[in-house]
Amino acid sequence: MSEKTITALPADETFAVAASAESVERAAEALRGNGFAVHIVDTAADARELVTAALPTDKAILASTSETLRLSGIQEDIDASGRFKSIRAEQADWDPRVRNDDMRTTRSAPDVVVGSVHAVTEDGRLVTASASGSQLAAYAFGAGRAVWVVGAQKVVADLDTALRRVETYALPKEDVRAQHAYGKRSVVAKILINSREVVPQRSTVVLVREAIGF
Repeated sequence: MSEKTITALPADETFAVAASAESVERAAEALRGNGFAVHIVDTAADARELVTAALPTDKAILASTSETLRLSGIQEDIDASGRFKSIRAEQADWDPRVRNDDMRTTRSAPDVVVGSVHAVTEDGRLVTASASGSQLAAYAFGAGRAVWVVGAQKVVADLDTALRRVETYALPKEDVRAQHAYGKRSVVAKILINSREVVPQRSTVVLVREAIGF
């Protein structure tokens, strides 16, 4: 059997470069002003240690599909270590054709959602793009707590640049991943912009000074 033919869109690799320390600090300060708790760490390993130490062991946790979580080891910690009440682990043997509604509702309102975003602006906004929108309900409101781990290459000057990063870098990278994982192309169908968190202590952003994910 021949291997699948993967079609790759051109990607703007300038968006793969970690932002300067000054840019990361500006984003962090703005995020705090917009109601987000913010931590800045040096490496993905530091982020992994910080996040897993802070997660509750008695609450239902959803780890979003995320290259940042996968590469950092956070996804494995949540879903495979047995330390946490992982929604994905609990639903591993569910048939989506039979229990799609149950999966949709439980994943839309977990106690805690852990994931990433596709861009952070220096004025403190988080931008997340999605084909299905499956993670967006939890990100916006459904989860009691939200934690986002974000590599420094995702820090950009403004919203226009964030949206350009989504279309010209994150989408091409996700498109290739989707073809390998699902056998179909990806698309930017829905975009969530978190401009402010009004629920005290709900949302945390962990900014990593190195590049990770896309």
